[in-house]
Amino acid sequence: MKKLFSFWRRKDESRSSSSHVQIGLARTGCYNLRERDLKKLHKAASVGDLEKVQECLQLKKHDVNMLDKEYRTPFHLVYANRYTNIVSLLIEKQCKINVQDRENRSPLIKCQKENCTTLLLNLGADPNLVDFESSSALHYAVCGHSVSLVEKLLEHKASLEAQNKAGYTSFAVSEDNAEMVEFLLKKGADVNASDNSQRTPLMIALSNEPTSLVSFILQQDVDLSCQDIYGFTAEEYASFNGFTV
Repeated sequence: MKKLFSFWRRKDESRSSSSHVQIGLARTGCYNLRERDLKKLHKAASVGDLEKVQECLQLKKHDVNMLDKEYRTPFHLVYANRYTNIVSLLIEKQCKINVQDRENRSPLIKCQKENCTTLLLNLGADPNLVDFESSSALHYAVCGHSVSLVEKLLEHKASLEAQNKAGYTSFAVSEDNAEMVEFLLKKGADVNASDNSQRTPLMIALSNEPTSLVSFILQQDVDLSCQDIYGFTAEEYASFNGFTV
């Protein structure tokens, strides 16, 4: 069976990219802010104004953990924008580390930079908190193609097999990144893990234009007899998407 996938010839050069599988991850990173929605402390934090943040916190009416309309704390805004000069001040004022915004995103999920992530994890950030899509910091780190960041999260007990609402594990969202795939497999990722539609990573890879990732997966202990909820196998996924030997 493995020989079936060893050489690919495209049948239809004009095949639409709309066939690509969606992995169920929204963008993370900096917030889209409207100044009129921000309180003074949040506004100062969002632009990295250390002096103004200090001034606000000296006033009792400004709580370090106060929420804006989107349930964001100043710590969310500082970390999303990576203003590390303000982090120590907020920590000193006992800000909450694992607080989540309206989309259930924690500062750890929003940051996605190794130095900031390391600091948060050392402060006790929970790597297994999930957002409104049930995606964790590990899902986003894998999508961001940062092996070192993924390794740091795994060192702090991030769950390798946790699934988001679409049923994807972090391995399933690694896309065409051979380095990431190899790293995750070495860490024990399940090559046969299935999503909500019982699709395996191999089926998902074959739903797009087959690449070296397909060959790499086939070198693992992959179960080619797996079927999705409609009874289709990986071989049939290949056929549906216009490829043959």
